[in-house]
Amino acid sequence: MTTATLTKPPRPADAPSARRSRWTGIRRVLTRKPGRIIGLSILVFFVLMGTFGPMVYGDQLAIDPDAIYQSPSAEHWLGTDFAGSDVLQATVVGSRYVLLTCSLAALFASTIGTTVGLLAGFHRGLSDSALMRVTDFVLTVPGLPLLVVLTTMWKFDSPLEMGFVLGVVGWGGIARAVRSQALSLRERGFLEAARGLGLPSRHIIVRELLPNIAPYVAMHLLLSVIGFVEAQVGLFFLGIVPFTSTNWGVMINQAVFSGGALQSPEAIFYLLAPLTCILLLIMGVVLFLDAIDELFNPRLRER
Repeated sequence: MTTATLTKPPRPADAPSARRSRWTGIRRVLTRKPGRIIGLSILVFFVLMGTFGPMVYGDQLAIDPDAIYQSPSAEHWLGTDFAGSDVLQATVVGSRYVLLTCSLAALFASTIGTTVGLLAGFHRGLSDSALMRVTDFVLTVPGLPLLVVLTTMWKFDSPLEMGFVLGVVGWGGIARAVRSQALSLRERGFLEAARGLGLPSRHIIVRELLPNIAPYVAMHLLLSVIGFVEAQVGLFFLGIVPFTSTNWGVMINQAVFSGGALQSPEAIFYLLAPLTCILLLIMGVVLFLDAIDELFNPRLRER
């Protein structure tokens, strides 16, 4: 982590040169290891799949009672499911819900956790104690029973609803991590100088403290994507959340409990398609994390 100096706005003539240098540095970091390019390519692939896939295939899955659990063919590349619907279409259409939910959940959790951690670590005292008690409460609340209760009120047919709930119950860890970093930076010279200049607390937190916390926030945001993908797929697989949308968790549930994919090979492609997507998505995030670490850590860039 770098110890930042007080923020000094660049001169207008230096701005284009600074932007070119920044993009050159990002390209150099990404191309330094093949795994980073592979990770970025996987993430871009899934973003394109979730964004444009349902437009190409259509949101409504076609039902064909005469084509139940068919093997892969030229017409159905990954076979069909229990209703005769195309497995590839279900996988593509279901990716939007999964990707939107995990992205929104990671965004909610990182925003809330970072805000709470920064305020607690910077102000300390009574504010720190109060915010940390709230954080402890969030950390101790069991997420699974809470979601079971919430399913009696919400259907979770929207990624926004699911992402909001997962984010609200999942920000405790990042709040604790950010608070620790804020406490370690609080007594550094550049923050003491900012306080000595009489700058308002909001300016110091946003312009001086937050840029130094950004690497931790970025790393946690990507890591939390993995956790939220597994959490939402697990909820649908266990049948805790009503099946109101097409997504990978519903596919795994139907393949195992309705299609008997663990005992019969007929539904094996219906099971393997979403599992492979989840594995690839997690692998893409993990490979890309290496680039994010170096982008935010100048010591690694100097090697």
